[in-house]
Amino acid sequence: MAQRRAARRPDAVAGIVGDWARERPELDTSPLEVLARLHRSYLQYQSRMTSRLDEHGLSVAGFDVLTALRRAGAPYRLTAGQLAASGLVSSAGVTLRLDRLEKDGLLVRERDADDRRVVYSRLTEAGLKKVDEVFGEHLENERRMLGGLSPAEHRQLARLLAKLERSIVDSDGLPDQDAEAG
Repeated sequence: MAQRRAARRPDAVAGIVGDWARERPELDTSPLEVLARLHRSYLQYQSRMTSRLDEHGLSVAGFDVLTALRRAGAPYRLTAGQLAASGLVSSAGVTLRLDRLEKDGLLVRERDADDRRVVYSRLTEAGLKKVDEVFGEHLENERRMLGGLSPAEHRQLARLLAKLERSIVDSDGLPDQDAEAG
């Protein structure tokens, strides 16, 4: 019942769009209906994700490093450059993130046996255990957040968001930043 009531109540974006329609009726504010909602959804998502990671003593950036190492497969190691190119970890501050995770015993740094200039960050046993535990909880948290969508809506939204990302990248004629990093 509360869910149905909430669904009928106008959200903040509807109020903003209505205000602009009253104040500047000649403006097409339809982009706000998508992008403002996307932004507000992201802020809600980030808040819920961050609070869950905080419970495990992890920052979002640290979690991104751990998951990138885990996705790399055994022996769960990557260079700082590979981590930066992995998609979710920005190159700015990678060293600081690695320092913190190493201090926490979740990864170690190792020099390549053949080329001593190459340094890998590798998950420790504790790091592997931590990322496996936290990632499972992370997915469950995301499942809960998507609980108001049917499986078909979930798939449709995923397709539309991928299309939106391409549209945003294509809108300014600049190359995709993630593609450049890779």
